[in-house]
Amino acid sequence: MAGRQRAVQTLPTLMRALRKEIPKPPPSQQRLPSLRRAFSLYDQINLIDNVPEDQLRFQGYTDEGFTVNGVAYEGSVLCVGNLITSWSPKKFAEITADSLSMFQIVRPIPEILILGCGRCIQQVDPELRRFIRSTGMKLEALDSRNAASTYNILNEEGRIVAAAFIPYGVSS
Repeated sequence: MAGRQRAVQTLPTLMRALRKEIPKPPPSQQRLPSLRRAFSLYDQINLIDNVPEDQLRFQGYTDEGFTVNGVAYEGSVLCVGNLITSWSPKKFAEITADSLSMFQIVRPIPEILILGCGRCIQQVDPELRRFIRSTGMKLEALDSRNAASTYNILNEEGRIVAAAFIPYGVSS
């Protein structure tokens, strides 16, 4: 009984100590939300951070770009499978079939294109939607923060996924 009381008294101190050890990201960089619940048994089993080195993983975002596998990328990015490159559109209105034309030649064809629209979800032009469908991909348009999280999950599942992201700070 005395051991249990000592454990109950020690637990709050231990939790405070663990919280202080977690490094805080700089205020200008936002971390992507964790899929684990706080203070649960799932904290002991973390599959999401055990991603192979050759797999892309979005770790954070700023208003100007993204952090992928520990490397900061400024501006828009385009990802296919586990390859990442800079992408020319600076705002959502600049996304055209020409800016996504590489998907006409990429093989294997990704099953889904995740389009990160910036800070807010935007309505995708019907012509652009038709072009994406003609390549054999499905389209999911999200704000860039949620688009990055969705990309991480699908890529980790081993799905062939593509992503085209405008930085989060772009509002239209």
